[in-house]
Amino acid sequence: MTQNAPTYDVIAVGNAIVDVLAPCQPAFLDAQGLVAGSMQLVDAERSASLYAAMAPGVEASGGSAGNTVAGVGSFGGRAAYIGKVADDQLGGVFTHDITAAGVHFATPPLKDGAATGQGTGVCMINVTDDGQRTMCTFLGAANQLTVEDIDADLIGASAIVYLEGYLFDPAPARAAFEAAAAAAHAAGRKVAITLSDSFVVHRWRAELLEFIAASADIVLANEAELAALFETEDFDAAADRLAAMVEVAAVTRGADGSVVIAGEQRVKVAAFPVDKVVDTTGAGDQYAAGLLLGLARGLSLEDAGKLGSLAASEVIAHWGPRPMTTLETLAKGKGLVLG
Repeated sequence: MTQNAPTYDVIAVGNAIVDVLAPCQPAFLDAQGLVAGSMQLVDAERSASLYAAMAPGVEASGGSAGNTVAGVGSFGGRAAYIGKVADDQLGGVFTHDITAAGVHFATPPLKDGAATGQGTGVCMINVTDDGQRTMCTFLGAANQLTVEDIDADLIGASAIVYLEGYLFDPAPARAAFEAAAAAAHAAGRKVAITLSDSFVVHRWRAELLEFIAASADIVLANEAELAALFETEDFDAAADRLAAMVEVAAVTRGADGSVVIAGEQRVKVAAFPVDKVVDTTGAGDQYAAGLLLGLARGLSLEDAGKLGSLAASEVIAHWGPRPMTTLETLAKGKGLVLG
């Protein structure tokens, strides 16, 4: 069967979240009972109390997979997104921002979300001086993503469907996650998943392994997530195990760059240097943007990994999880292949 050319390079399914980012000291995390570098889910009351205690911050549309497709758009790629916001002010902000990034977004908003305590999701992100972020997420409307929100035709029109590991937390969203993967494979497309956070992996290790073995073609992780998935600190052994399960495995290693593996190919990609790490929020998301765009366009593992490394270096040099410089222009200036 001849497969139709994809309309989109990447479509992402994820938690539509507005981020609130603020600087903090380690003592603040201790006082709030927060584990540095972690992500935890909180209720509306805890989210509000944390917001009141935080230093003055910056609001920016975020959500892991939303950040990734915004990055794809910044590279000049064709991107789409499925995620749930409420019909409230923050929902309008999120919709405006992702659309302005050149991303197709048409998921119907949750009606009366604010009135029922399910307003647009918010993530409180406290960033220490070394750029590390500690996140507390109120999912709100994002938690209400259901199978009915999965547009199978839109999924089938995308070269790669990218699934956010955070969706393993709420059961209705996990069902939507499974539906999206099924729709992608029914259309002959590739399924990519990010493990999202080591705490997610600890909670859902067995389910994630089962999903990866059955449905994933591409997996993205960082070192901590990889170690949690296979319960070992032996990086090479864990990377080999992951690579044996999927077509492409990509593992980020912070300042040490990343490793991208496909079959017998094992490519080490150096990190692009930055003058100062300001905020690591969105680093993995933007790495995914470059890597997935490269894979969707048929680039080599090395060239795709370089796009990911470049995007990550751009985002960690400023506040916020999305590019502030056009990644397409930046890539061309570095002589990188865009496909």
